Amino acid sequence: MKSWTSSDIPDQSGRTAVVTGANSGLGYVTARELARRGARVVLACRDAARGKAAEERLRAEAPGADVMLAELDLADLSSVRAFAAGFPGDRLDLLVNNAGVMALPERKTVDGFEMQFGTNHLGHFALTGLLLPLLKETGHGARIVTVSSALHFLGTVDPRDLNMEHRYRRWIAYGRSKSANLLFTHELARRLTAVGSPVVAAAAHPGYAATNLQTAGVRMEERDVAEQFVRLLNRAFAQSAEDGALPALYAATAPEVRQDDFFGPRAVMMRGAPARSVRAAWTRDGTAAAGLWAVSERMTGVRYGWV
Repeated sequence: MKSWTSSDIPDQSGRTAVVTGANSGLGYVTARELARRGARVVLACRDAARGKAAEERLRAEAPGADVMLAELDLADLSSVRAFAAGFPGDRLDLLVNNAGVMALPERKTVDGFEMQFGTNHLGHFALTGLLLPLLKETGHGARIVTVSSALHFLGTVDPRDLNMEHRYRRWIAYGRSKSANLLFTHELARRLTAVGSPVVAAAAHPGYAATNLQTAGVRMEERDVAEQFVRLLNRAFAQSAEDGALPALYAATAPEVRQDDFFGPRAVMMRGAPARSVRAAWTRDGTAAAGLWAVSERMTGVRYGWV
């Protein structure tokens, strides 16, 4: 694969995209670049004020962009349902499940789930299921791209303790939620293939990209020294959000993307142009993926129906 940049994104005119967590970091860059190529982009953001600021910034950086802001809190299933019910229009070509939280102190979602599993996986599982009928109607060219992480190697989902109630470890919880993203993509791709759907489910990860994810957890605990250390690491080793967004943009737009593909930075999964990425063997375990799917339906109350 040649070195791929945002300038290689095909024309997106006539396409509608939803990008979760579009107010900052990878989500903002993803939304901006899709809009620059002509897509109508829905900025799905939890915080209305930050979302509005991002919308204004995007319009300034991409004059003429067709974007709109919509409220979405993935840690609240009622918000997910409200977003889907109020979705503007009758067409959806691309869903980028980008939003997430990383290594937070122990927290619960509105519905009582461990925050990282609940936000990173369950929120997106419910959102995808509720929007899938629109993607089905679009048919050929429609895609679902879920953003995972190289840190999924930290651990796979434990079906006996999905909410980590026995012993909470923030980084293990994060790794499990990112493995859940890949298991979800694997099972969704299998189901789409089984019914002959042209909708493609793929995944991506940004490598080590400097965003506000790395500092959120330590900031919540007011650990100033730790926050400064993380910022120093970001400056020294991380690639930019612009580069970190490229694998997801590639998964969302490149013509050669296949079911269950996983893309990340070329250089040791950390930085560089997007390429197909290695992944833990457990993220291709069909039994584990089907089991996670079943329990996710029970936990969220969202059933996919035709797949």
